[in-house]
Amino acid sequence: MSIRTKELADKFALWKTQHLTNHQFLMLLSAVIGFIAGLVAVTIKNLTHYIQQLLEGELIINYHTAFYFIFPVIGLALTVLIVKWGLRREIGNGIPTTLHAISRRKGIMQKFQMYASLITAPLTVGFGGSVGLEAPTVVTGASISSNISRFFKMNQASRTLLIGCAAAGAMSALFKAPIAAIIFAIEIFSLDLTLISMIPLLLASVSAILTTYFFSGSDIILHSQLTDEFEIGQVPFYILLGVFASLFSIYFTRIYFRINKFFSNIVSSLNRLLIGGFALGVLIFLIPPLYGEGYDVINNLLQENYINALGKNVFEAYMDNIWVVIGLLAGLVVFKIIATSLTMGAGGVGGIFAPVLFMGSAMGHCFALIINNLGIFKEPLSVSNFTMVGMAGLMAGIMHAPLTAIFLIAELTSGYELFVPLMITAAISFMITSQFQPHSVYTLDLASRGELITHNKDQMVLTLLNIRQVIETNFVTLNVDATLGDIIHNGVIKSSRNLFPVIDENEHIVGIILLDDIRPVMFNQALYDEIKVRELMQEAPEVIDLNKDRTKDIMRKFQESDAWNLPVIENEKYIGFISKSKLLTAYRQKLIEVTV
Repeated sequence: MSIRTKELADKFALWKTQHLTNHQFLMLLSAVIGFIAGLVAVTIKNLTHYIQQLLEGELIINYHTAFYFIFPVIGLALTVLIVKWGLRREIGNGIPTTLHAISRRKGIMQKFQMYASLITAPLTVGFGGSVGLEAPTVVTGASISSNISRFFKMNQASRTLLIGCAAAGAMSALFKAPIAAIIFAIEIFSLDLTLISMIPLLLASVSAILTTYFFSGSDIILHSQLTDEFEIGQVPFYILLGVFASLFSIYFTRIYFRINKFFSNIVSSLNRLLIGGFALGVLIFLIPPLYGEGYDVINNLLQENYINALGKNVFEAYMDNIWVVIGLLAGLVVFKIIATSLTMGAGGVGGIFAPVLFMGSAMGHCFALIINNLGIFKEPLSVSNFTMVGMAGLMAGIMHAPLTAIFLIAELTSGYELFVPLMITAAISFMITSQFQPHSVYTLDLASRGELITHNKDQMVLTLLNIRQVIETNFVTLNVDATLGDIIHNGVIKSSRNLFPVIDENEHIVGIILLDDIRPVMFNQALYDEIKVRELMQEAPEVIDLNKDRTKDIMRKFQESDAWNLPVIENEKYIGFISKSKLLTAYRQKLIEVTV
């Protein structure tokens, strides 16, 4: 920070202290962050559309399918080059990256993340990468809000809330759905639903949507109006759609992580680019609707125009057969997640939000067409309604965000009369999926490492607690070969503690000695040279390994051992002790911090 900037910051801090309370300043900052998130959303969208327009010349119109193969590869190559030679660090994977920052870095995000996705995501998607722009927008806004909160020296609870404000603002600006955006921030980032947190989220969401209205007018991503009313007799079909949504949600998550694991085992970024880029190019060449985000496909499906949605393909001559159409739509559901995973595995930057909507719309549309063409039921289903509800079902299952799914689809499509079927399908999809897949696609990786912050307040505090801050090192160590005399002269006399760790020549802890263990013999000087430490020591009830044990593991060890002090090791070497009383005090302090 320059001297001039520091002076301005000090003056502003003085003005803020004199004129604003912390709560008022938080309100003001949330509105500013919403405005910034709106600008980020507009910038990313416009950059992507500009790249797409550059690629849509006469050459592309005449030979479009040929370029479905080459363009995504070019976009991925440019993205990899920027990441490897420009940024020189990994960008991370959108929303999981933000969740990791909240879980393990106290909401602190690196400065390069403020612009990294802003550059690379438009290249990936603009050239046809099969991912969405929502996650890059959220992570960019979240990083900006994190660094702004650091600049103003805000505490962890406020920093986390402002990250949620950035997420709400980004989603509000992208979809023009302010209510769903607030619910998204609460469900995905596990924010507390209180008045203190609700008002900043509301201000950020409103500020962001006003910003995007100013720059892009009333244009929205999805264009659909509810034309068919909900009929009570169709409830069984919405229940069945929820079951199908849960099955595809489980399929989505497992395929996504299997392909990611495959690419993570490839060390060379060039090899990842070649393998993933070539496979993606072939897949998009064979199935052109997989090109890009896919909102054009979704809009065509919402208008029940499946011919335009499927576009030109190798089965074009057979499109008058409805079962061929149904098969092609089913193919979109199956292969979209493969295309998305290949894009990200090859080095592309993007998210899974748009692909989830894409798959959900194709699934709902396909489901309705199957029922209508079986010839069993007299009353046909509303294809557009099931297309909308299908998106909600898949969102609820994959993201574990049923409320976001319900309100987003209702706001996007003005389909508030569909609340009942939306609730039915989303609830069933979420309920079934969560039985087989306890964590969402965003949180599964963090959960597998024990680093997930959840709605469970106790688990959240344990995750945020910095265990190194409670380690006590003012214990006098004793060598395992020392004598009773050494214990008295070098331990008891010099230490204010009644506990002594026993270590060997390699600093490995081999036991502990309590003052009570030596009290019967400590005044008998005749035994000072005869009794050794190894004869008096006892085994530690438990040992805490900083490289392996999380805070919840440490709590469990205290509970099971009934000990008040446990030794701590790192890289197999003794470093200190943790006391139960100090750990519980730190827990209470952290609980106050995250709830203020």
